[in-house]
Order: sequence, then structure tokens, then C-alpha cells
Amino acid sequence: MKNKITFILSLLFGLMFTNAGLNKFLNYMPIPDDLPEKTIKVMTAFMEINWLIPLVGFVEILGGILFIIPKTRALGAIVIFPIMIGILLTNIFSAPSGLPIAIILLLINVWIMYENRGKYLSLVK
Repeated sequence: MKNKITFILSLLFGLMFTNAGLNKFLNYMPIPDDLPEKTIKVMTAFMEINWLIPLVGFVEILGGILFIIPKTRALGAIVIFPIMIGILLTNIFSAPSGLPIAIILLLINVWIMYENRGKYLSLVK
């Protein structure tokens, strides 16, 4: 049962990040009209740095795909973690309405990292 739950959560998590990364390149999801002014300022600043959005999109796609595949899930969790922290901080300081989903995604990421903690031990030895 635990393996099925892990797979389903990993699949949804990975697909969400893959979709978000693809959107950074293909722009198929409309930007909401009711974004707070702080969020618009932050996103405008991010877009001023020409390489930042494509880099984040690439990392989201790569991390999302790695997260879906059970053999590479531990690596995917590490790849996505810095993006996840950025999402959390953005939601805390600029768009608090998205905070519940950001916290849920962070918890899934941390849970997968905890479940794979044995694979990370060689990194710190």
C-alpha cells in the first residue's frame, strides 16, 4: 500500500513540475488576472534575467521526470528541492494564497528525501 501511495504522489508531483517547466518554454497556461502587485514585480524582475526562467524550466522538467521514475526518485528530489524552496519563499513573501499547495509539495519532497535517506549517506561521508 505504501508503495502505491508513494508512486501516485511521486507521479502527481513529477507531472506538476514537468508541466510547470514546459510552460516556461511553451507559455500555454494563462497568467491569472488577479495576481498581487508584489508577485507581478517579482516575476518581472525574474524575466529581466534572460537565463533564469529557462534554467528553472529545465530543472523543473528534469527534476519532475527523475521524480516519477522510482530508480531516480532520490536524485529528482534533490534536483527539485532548491526550486521548491524558491516556490515556498515566493509564496510566503509575495503570494500567500498559494502557500497551502506549496507546503504540501514541500512535504512530499521532504518525505521522499527522508524515505531515500540511505542513498544520500555516501554524499556526506
